[in-house]
Amino acid sequence: MTILLTPFIALGRNVLSMLRQAGAITLFGLKALSGLVRPPFYAGVFIRTLIEVGFLSLPVVALTAIFSGAVIALQSYTGVSHYHAQNAIAGIVVIAVTRELGPVLAGLMVAGRVGASLSAQIGTMRVTNQIDALSTLSTDPMKYLVTPRLLAATVALPILVAIADILGVFGGFTVAVEKLKFSPAAYMNATIASLHTMDVVVGLVKAAIFGFLIALLGCYHGYHSKGGAEGVGAAATATVVSASILLLTFDYLLTDLFFTS
Repeated sequence: MTILLTPFIALGRNVLSMLRQAGAITLFGLKALSGLVRPPFYAGVFIRTLIEVGFLSLPVVALTAIFSGAVIALQSYTGVSHYHAQNAIAGIVVIAVTRELGPVLAGLMVAGRVGASLSAQIGTMRVTNQIDALSTLSTDPMKYLVTPRLLAATVALPILVAIADILGVFGGFTVAVEKLKFSPAAYMNATIASLHTMDVVVGLVKAAIFGFLIALLGCYHGYHSKGGAEGVGAAATATVVSASILLLTFDYLLTDLFFTS
């Protein structure tokens, strides 16, 4: 009987562990957010993180967006040409980029690049006792290390996604005009006709939530890392994996919320 119950016992333990960690991350995030309404605010940390998340991530996000838009145009042409609906390509590209690929791909790129970096930075401070040193200097580690980073990532990612949207549409336009021989004026008119404010706004809302989640998970895993260099590496890996999964989960939930009647 015990052998039969063992898989269910293990499953129950894993579920409880996940719920426990989800609760710990939620409390960690709420404590960090409370720092926004309590002085002081460390503007230097905020600006440095804003540059790291936004400006330094721009090249990889830009390249991803351009080639994604180009690939969507090619694949759409392959599919719709069978139904003689080539005029729909511009609409497919702009909707796919603004609703989904812009925020999701930018979020995944930032999670891989910045999430791991935040985790490694704070994790190194944890294992070298620098966080404890902050406490001895009467500096709240949460307010100094976590709160500015959460705010910076939440602000930076929508800016990145707005740029990614433009570049993604440009990538589709370039392929459609240069390779598929579309009329530039006709393609742009179809793009403008298919562009809706709601699509762009929802994409930017997704981006803000994704930025918050990436910074939250990076800071949480780094703040609670232990075991020296190996622990810091494990925290960085956990950040990338958990952030990627949460981004895709929240992407589905937000899409269902905004676009499902």
